[in-house]
Amino acid sequence: MSLTSNRSALRWILILASFIIISLILWNTYVFFQNFKGEERTKMKNWSFSYTEINDVDNLNEDIGELPLKIMQSNTTTPMILTDLNGNYISHKNIPDEMVRDSLIIKKLIEKFRGENTPIEVKYEGEIRNLVYYGNSPLLNKLKYYPLALLLIIFLFGAVVYFFYRSSKIATQNKLWSGMAKETAHQIGTPLSSLVGWTEILKSEQVDPSHIAEMEKDINRLQMITERFSKIGSVPKLERLDIVYATRQAYDYLKSRSSKLIEFEFNEPGEVVYVQLNEQLFSWTIENMVKNAIDAMRGKGKLSISIERSDKHVHIKVKDSGKGIPKNQYKSIFEPGYTTKKRGWGLGLSLSKRIIEDYHKGRIRVLNSEVNKGTTMQISLDIAKV
Repeated sequence: MSLTSNRSALRWILILASFIIISLILWNTYVFFQNFKGEERTKMKNWSFSYTEINDVDNLNEDIGELPLKIMQSNTTTPMILTDLNGNYISHKNIPDEMVRDSLIIKKLIEKFRGENTPIEVKYEGEIRNLVYYGNSPLLNKLKYYPLALLLIIFLFGAVVYFFYRSSKIATQNKLWSGMAKETAHQIGTPLSSLVGWTEILKSEQVDPSHIAEMEKDINRLQMITERFSKIGSVPKLERLDIVYATRQAYDYLKSRSSKLIEFEFNEPGEVVYVQLNEQLFSWTIENMVKNAIDAMRGKGKLSISIERSDKHVHIKVKDSGKGIPKNQYKSIFEPGYTTKKRGWGLGLSLSKRIIEDYHKGRIRVLNSEVNKGTTMQISLDIAKV
């Protein structure tokens, strides 16, 4: 059996053992509660017998002894109300005097006690004369909520364990993805160097320069992709760059390689706007957003990128005329693995969120969207100080 299988089996054994222990604790608490409740009922029955003994007309002139009085005086915790058969109040014990002055409060207390315990009948010579309504003592009430408190503690402990395990698992996955990304960048580097050499050879063979220029653009693109993958898992270096120029560069590259059925539009503020930026990672974000917009339009529609400046922030908006996003999915689309496409891993927007919010300390969100009308995504970044 593998190490992973052993860990999984051990985890399930611990979970099962914890469940059994918790069940036993709760069961023992329940049994203890019922026994304690039974003892309180026995105590109240003894009280009713003592009351009968003291108030028996035949015993008024007899010495009834101290025991009945001590039994009646021993009840110092259990709240009770003595009534006649018609429910009329006679006396009370262990209830504040100000409460029994109001007949409505007395009726509410009687109903409450009736729900907690069955009333005890007080008999004289075999005939029922009175009823004793009694509630749970303060100790019994505290004991009643003990299982709930125990369950709450267990739930909180389980939540802490779950989030610790989940964070540990995510951290391990991040290390794995980072390692794979760096290895991918390393693997791409070898054929990329070879392609650079071949372009130099083609130049010497007097091949059409326009063809070589296009090849060099794609080679530069591959070099940029290699740099992107090499930066995953490490803190990227930010530089003071013009966000308008960086966005325009990514826009122009994607426009030239997209379907002619898409109408592209680019709106800029007409001035240089500096931010702290990693150009390779930022262009990756724009690429992901544009590709998602193209997919949402199914390769046909209008796509516009607008850059707007405020006092302290710059906002980059990517608007499409695609199928739109339901409002309840605005946050879900940024979760790893979320995708509506048949192909794809659902990592594009999740990666974009990490690039913008973790590395650039900005914000990316769905600004607005209407189903079958389109979506506007917005990136907000702080303007660099002079």
